[in-house]
Amino acid sequence: MSAHTKIAVLLSTYNGEKFLGEQLDSLLAQSHKNFILVVRDDGSLDRTVSILESYVRDHSERIRLLPSDGENMGASAGFAFLVDYVLKNKESMGLSSTYMMFCDQDDTWYPQKIEKLLEAMLATEADNDSAIPIIVHSDLEVVSEQNTVIAKSLISYQGLEIERNNFPNLVISNLVTGCTALINESLAEKALPIPENAIMHDWWLALVATAFGKLVYLDIPLVQYRQHGNNTIGAKEFTKVSVVSMSLWRRIQARKPNEHLIEVSIQAAEFYR
Repeated sequence: MSAHTKIAVLLSTYNGEKFLGEQLDSLLAQSHKNFILVVRDDGSLDRTVSILESYVRDHSERIRLLPSDGENMGASAGFAFLVDYVLKNKESMGLSSTYMMFCDQDDTWYPQKIEKLLEAMLATEADNDSAIPIIVHSDLEVVSEQNTVIAKSLISYQGLEIERNNFPNLVISNLVTGCTALINESLAEKALPIPENAIMHDWWLALVATAFGKLVYLDIPLVQYRQHGNNTIGAKEFTKVSVVSMSLWRRIQARKPNEHLIEVSIQAAEFYR
């Protein structure tokens, strides 16, 4: 059944000329061919749009480039716009059950990424009520600008405890990387509108999924996550700290919340409205 299931891949671009071609080529090389790439450019000043237009000319049946007035919405708002667009235009794109994946312009996908995530999604829906919100995500391989492997597993590299991916923990810290995620239509409908105070779209989607449905993790890397100076959110290596350092850190945190904690608190407040 999975081979006949059409999905939408969402891509928000911004000044991505350097690596965009590699990412688009990796999408076109997917083992699961039944997808449509929906792209909105976020006001690029380089050759990004011309690169997209060249791929549209060669693959018009597979890529839909949305018109843009040059407005820069930012990553989270840009992807939220795309989710809403797909829900409103799914029939014209040949989508029945609307499954969506998120694509970053500077990564590359393993050839079986769509296939593996979709199999997991369909199996999860078969074992549960298919109307519940579901997000499926995976690990990533971290690479340099030159595609040199930095870490085979981003989860291990960052010292993340993936078993803590429940709602109370996700309120404080996100464990879902958007470029690895596949969501179903129920989650998309439940999560919209994504609040302006949401830190990132993937974090908000993970919160909604764990609160009202299911979050599924595949312990395999399906994306080469490119680490470079222009990442919206980069991968930082986890290093163990001493007990003394941790004690000092807790005292500092107790005195004055940092900017990130304030943002987390605001996002949590939005969720409970």
